[in-house]
Amino acid sequence: MYRAIKIELKLTMAQKIKVYQTIGIERFIYNEYIKYNQEQYKLGNKFVSANDFSKYINNIYLPNNPDKKWIKDVSSKSIKQAMIYGEKAFKRFFKGLSSFPVFKKKGKNELGAYFVKNNKTDFEFCRHKIKIPTLKFVRVKEYGYVPKNANIKSGTITKIADRYFLSLIIEVDDIVKTENTNTKGLGVDLGVKDTAICSDGKVFRNINKTKKIKKLKKKLKREQRKMSRSVEYSKSKKIKLKKCKNFNKKKLKVQRIFYRLNCIRDDYNNKIVDEITRAKLKYITIEDLKVSNMIKNKHLSKAIQEQNFYAIRTKLINKCKERNIELRLVDTFYPSSKTCSCCGS
Repeated sequence: MYRAIKIELKLTMAQKIKVYQTIGIERFIYNEYIKYNQEQYKLGNKFVSANDFSKYINNIYLPNNPDKKWIKDVSSKSIKQAMIYGEKAFKRFFKGLSSFPVFKKKGKNELGAYFVKNNKTDFEFCRHKIKIPTLKFVRVKEYGYVPKNANIKSGTITKIADRYFLSLIIEVDDIVKTENTNTKGLGVDLGVKDTAICSDGKVFRNINKTKKIKKLKKKLKREQRKMSRSVEYSKSKKIKLKKCKNFNKKKLKVQRIFYRLNCIRDDYNNKIVDEITRAKLKYITIEDLKVSNMIKNKHLSKAIQEQNFYAIRTKLINKCKERNIELRLVDTFYPSSKTCSCCGS
């Protein structure tokens, strides 16, 4: 059984440069993979898999482009992983689960720096430090998140608002689930006015209506306005945004507020899911919401996005599996609101 753990890192300047370089090369390879498949499609050739594209890069692309030798400056596993991400994006498109893969833009939707365990000494953990391939020992901001003697398989470093996080995949023993002898069930209705209303009368209020969140959203609006002024100034003076010294400072402020808002909402959703699943229940019933259709309502789209319905559902599925509770999904078009709870008519 595999489990994911996320911890914050305290990198040195040299380590930050290496991570930034790895993310940049992964983005370049991902974009080249999409571009190459588009070219092959126009020529009438078959779809190129990640393995075939890896052979093309090593045997044809790099020998013909000596100026692109910097691709080999990072781990080969990181480069291969970027190709695998691209292949997954195409497969999802072919199945009709997502739209056509788009090119990754610098500073937006960055891929994480992927590091795989090559030797036994890789991902060696000792109190406040963890050994990562190519980066050596990296300082961890908080101690106690990673279990002692954990079998770590791989890790990905991501950058969020000038902060670096390491997501680890660790192997843990399978939990022996005892038979659930409870008979009680619970219905949970997710909404905009209140985040969740339970059939036992318990109501979880909408955190986006609290003073704390409203204050942060107001601050975010002000900072975004300042940032947009810098953009308009650069356009009027015909100056590149990179040369505007204060633009990056303003952008970082906006990113930090966004990150803080996301953390508060995510923490609240975790507490809701934990409280619901902690009760002794046989099953939990929720509605299978089509959020993409709900967002089409221009008056409620922002409020629905802030509620993170899909995130709550995912967390609920995982917790129910962990605590051996059956999760039932009611059909989207089932007339639950129109059906009488007493007589059933």
